[in-house]
Amino acid sequence: MSRLTLVLAVAVGSGLFVSGLAVAAPDPVKTLAIGAAAPDFSLPDVDGRFRKLSDYAQAKVLVIVFTCNHCPTAQAYEARIAKLAADYKDKGVALVAISPNDPLAVRLDELGYSDVSDSFEEMKIRAKDRDFKFPYLYDGARQEAAKAYGPVATPHVFVFDAQRKLRYVGRVDDNERDPNAVKSHDARNAIEAVLAGKSVPVETTKAVGCSIKWADKRESARQALEQWAQEPVTSSTIGLDEVKALLKNDGEKLRLINIWSIYCPPCVAEFPELVEINRMYRGRPFELVSVNVDGLAGRGKAHMFLKSKQASFTNYIYSGDANALISTVDPSWPGAIPFTLLIKPGGEVVYKQLGRIDPLEVKKAIVEVLGRTYK
Repeated sequence: MSRLTLVLAVAVGSGLFVSGLAVAAPDPVKTLAIGAAAPDFSLPDVDGRFRKLSDYAQAKVLVIVFTCNHCPTAQAYEARIAKLAADYKDKGVALVAISPNDPLAVRLDELGYSDVSDSFEEMKIRAKDRDFKFPYLYDGARQEAAKAYGPVATPHVFVFDAQRKLRYVGRVDDNERDPNAVKSHDARNAIEAVLAGKSVPVETTKAVGCSIKWADKRESARQALEQWAQEPVTSSTIGLDEVKALLKNDGEKLRLINIWSIYCPPCVAEFPELVEINRMYRGRPFELVSVNVDGLAGRGKAHMFLKSKQASFTNYIYSGDANALISTVDPSWPGAIPFTLLIKPGGEVVYKQLGRIDPLEVKKAIVEVLGRTYK
């Protein structure tokens, strides 16, 4: 099942999305002003419960962080946000994270630094992977909380006092790339000041990160799919020596190789996922290569299949001996297909799968090599 199908199926099935509910954000969305009251909300948490503003009535300080799964900057701050929550949990501070993004407005090529997008189900995956100890709420269906608070990027921090008046809005700190080089701990300074009953030293800062994916960006996502569908699809023959070169990977790109046949049901079934993976990561040092093993006699059918799946990456038709291919690719490979390998520059295999891939496992393996954040 592709990511788009998953988003639609989960959203409809959970009651979080009905066509037409998610509408374009007002233009412009205004960020809540210092001194303003915290707008109410009622949003689903990844733990299965709904959370509302009154749930945190006893907190001396309420910190609301608008963040998301896919943004490299948001991922760079995940650990720091978790530390804020942990450090102040026993001091009367409640921290709540809210994902404001409409998942249908996120383009595949915006996911190059992530293994998951911003659907509610994918938020559950990220929260489990990162062991979030704070609420992580989904606002992507209606984006009502986002419109009320007015975040401009992910992450964007809002700090409220005991009367739920806004005392600070802006960034977590002044260095997204290196937590050890932070000079201004803006959100932490604001929390400390409010707890001490003092004025916040700096009440507003600029939030840096990915823009909010308002529902009106769905059109951009749709247009991207149309453009990719028009890209040329090519295939060429390859012999054993060229296969050896592929495996050696003397280039500078992480290489995903998928060996397949048009007569193999699992091969056919997983191909849309490979196309999606290519669209996600090809803007980075990554390439996808498919090797069809049906031989020259099956080249026409294989090429037509590739065109039907919009496989606009490097495609080969292997024309040599099958046994030689098997022993060359991996002596432990029994020869069944599909067979998939992820190879780093220099030839190190960091992932291999006999049989149908788990797309999430492949994506995780890719971003672990390429990196999740800007360097």
